[in-house]
Amino acid sequence: MWPHAINVPLKAFIIFCKFSSYILLAELSFTRLFKTIISKVVETYQPGAIVLQCGADSLAGDRLGCFNLSIDGHAECVRFVKRFNLPLLVSGGGGYTKENVARCWTVETGVLLDTELPEEIPENVYIKYFGPEFSLKIPNGHIENLNSKSYLSSIKMQVLENLRCIQHAPRTRN
Repeated sequence: MWPHAINVPLKAFIIFCKFSSYILLAELSFTRLFKTIISKVVETYQPGAIVLQCGADSLAGDRLGCFNLSIDGHAECVRFVKRFNLPLLVSGGGGYTKENVARCWTVETGVLLDTELPEEIPENVYIKYFGPEFSLKIPNGHIENLNSKSYLSSIKMQVLENLRCIQHAPRTRN
């Protein structure tokens, strides 16, 4: 086995602005970067299976996280990895605002099961924790995006170059 870590050093992410279109554009930059790098990792390593750890500390409103992803943006990354159609082990991890962690993992479980979930959270014994919206969506946060387009581009190029230089073990099929 040839263990490697692929680190993508992002700064605090997503835009400080009340206009949702700007927030959406910053989130699209994140998901585009994720998809580009994960595609190259899969192409380079040709894995027989993927372990995907879905830390919810990248969500907007997380007490410790410095990112500002929506649950939909987070779930899009899971949806993308699922499209490789490889055996997939998904685990939770990270996330320090328990209500948002529960929302995120609920939506991502729906993605993994190809099940569209209603936005409204049904009545349950924990419903009081999900108010006042009682929704699977979370409000956008207001964290300044410290990642310029040129910074993201240079990070992407550096990570892709690092992947190009990594010697990997050939995949064997039984």
